[in-house]
Parts: sequence; C-alpha cells; structure tokens
Amino acid sequence: MTGLFITLEGGDGAGKTTQASALEAWLIEQGRVVVRTREPGGTEFGVEVREIVLHSRGDISPRAEALLYAADRAHHIATKVRPALERDEIVVQDRYLDSSVAYQGAGRVLDAGEIRDLSLWAAEGLLPDLTVLLDLDEDRARERLDSANKRFDRLEAEKSDFHRRVRAAFLELAAAEPGRFLVVDASLPPDEIAAVILERVAPLL
Repeated sequence: MTGLFITLEGGDGAGKTTQASALEAWLIEQGRVVVRTREPGGTEFGVEVREIVLHSRGDISPRAEALLYAADRAHHIATKVRPALERDEIVVQDRYLDSSVAYQGAGRVLDAGEIRDLSLWAAEGLLPDLTVLLDLDEDRARERLDSANKRFDRLEAEKSDFHRRVRAAFLELAAAEPGRFLVVDASLPPDEIAAVILERVAPLL
C-alpha cells in the first residue's frame, strides 16, 4: 500500500472532529485525495453497529461490546480503508483500535492485550502511519460535552472514573509507541493544535 493512514484518538470532547476537518482541508489544498471516515460508522454496516453500541437502550456486556466494535472494524478496513490506501489516497480516521484498547480494555476492565489482538486480527494487522492523540483532562472534557447540550451516548454518559482510566490507557499506548503517536495538549486553541499536527504530517507526504 502506498497511501497514508492517519488516525485521531482521545477522550470524548477532546476535539477530534474539529482537527480531522482541519487536517482534511489542508491535505486537499496540497492536492491529495482524502478519505475521511470514522469508527464505528464509516460504512452502512458500521452505521448500524454504531447505533447499537452507542445508543442501544439495553445493557451490552463488555465482551459483546468489544466484539461489535471488532466486527465493524473488520468490515470497515476491508471495504473502505485498505482500498483507499491501495489507491494512494490519504485516510483520516476518527478512532481506531487504540480506542478499543482504551475504552473496552481499560474502561470496561477487559484484558487490554486481548482487545488489541482482537482488533489486529479484525484489521489484518493494519496499523496507522500516524496516530494523533488529543489529550484532555476528563473534567475539562466533560465541561465541553455539557456545554454542547448534546445527547450523551453510552460511553459519554459513563462516570469520571471510567474516563480517567480511558485517558490513562491512551497515554500508556502513546508512551509504548512514540514513533507512531503524536500527543497534543487538547486544551490549546484549535489553530495551535492544527499547526502541531500539520508539522508532523507534512514530512510524511
């Protein structure tokens, strides 16, 4: 594959959508073809999975939740991401396997290694060329979510301890793979965050 695979990670309210939009716009200005996507929900199948895992009224057991995310990932990578990379396009993706390790591994207190292995199996071993981790204190993130007056999904509605574990897990993942991760302080102004990301992305083109 000759394309470029960039993922954005971080807790809810960290600003991933804002930065994905800014990065996509800049890449298009550079003349590159960009596929903007997300997990879950990057395909028609994924939209249905997203509705189940994030908005289902009933309880979902942690292992069932992890398997649903893995099913979405397997289909998404096979039908959308890999074909785009093979066409030498740039994939900018909101969430990937690191979210599963953080949310289902640390958040749901499952085995992080097993969750990572499951995700890698689903994605046939595909890892991003760059993962941008937007790091934000969980209390500040909750303030942002509250101010948005939006309907909380099942994960956003979890208590502070859950989100504290998720943040710690993300930082551990970044520390273990410094070559793949770029950690950015998500409390900075959006334009400053975008500048840091572009500085890291530009040499990869």
